[in-house]
Amino acid sequence: MQEYFEKLRQCMLFEGVADNNLQAMLRCLGARVQHCKKGEIIMAEGEKATHIGVLLSGSVQLVRMDYYGNRSIVANIRPPQLFGESFVCAEVQAMPVSTIATEDCTILQIEGRRVLSPCCNVCDFHNRTVFNLMKIVATKNLLYHQKIEVTSKRTTREKLMTYLLLQEKEHGSSSFTIPFDRQELADFLEVERSGLSTEIGKLKKEGIIACERSRFRLLTEKYS
Repeated sequence: MQEYFEKLRQCMLFEGVADNNLQAMLRCLGARVQHCKKGEIIMAEGEKATHIGVLLSGSVQLVRMDYYGNRSIVANIRPPQLFGESFVCAEVQAMPVSTIATEDCTILQIEGRRVLSPCCNVCDFHNRTVFNLMKIVATKNLLYHQKIEVTSKRTTREKLMTYLLLQEKEHGSSSFTIPFDRQELADFLEVERSGLSTEIGKLKKEGIIACERSRFRLLTEKYS
């Protein structure tokens, strides 16, 4: 487990926890390491939410499928981010999304009940962990509100530009790389890929954006 300590120190869940307490903390939380292959379902839609995942390497996506088989990407997770924490805190009996490995990945799985229940050992760091978890859940809620802000727009063009403007703000630069390929971006925006490609082509022709694969650059302040 110690080989992952450097990555765990970067995780918000363990913020404020001294290095000499980290090993004991992981035992207290019932932590175990899981290795997953690309395409593997880590947590399936409909399952009870029992574990919190800390991504140590690779990438995963939270994906929702509708009645007609259309895929919507809810979130893209990168190390050392968490996933599943909101469902665990809400004690969800059937998760509304699946968590899928988009690359070979390594995950630290933590038993949710051990995080939320009082510790029998009265560990000094347990309260700190709960406090950190609440901050993470609150931050994720803000991000999900951003997703709603994007997908609530009426047209594909408006959804795309809203997303790109948010990415520009997040990166602090008009040039940035997004974590999606074209199909994934369409699934995240909840639009058809063909329509998305058409709008990207129009925006490039109008001199509003430049892009190559997942790399985008906003060229003008007149985005409408």
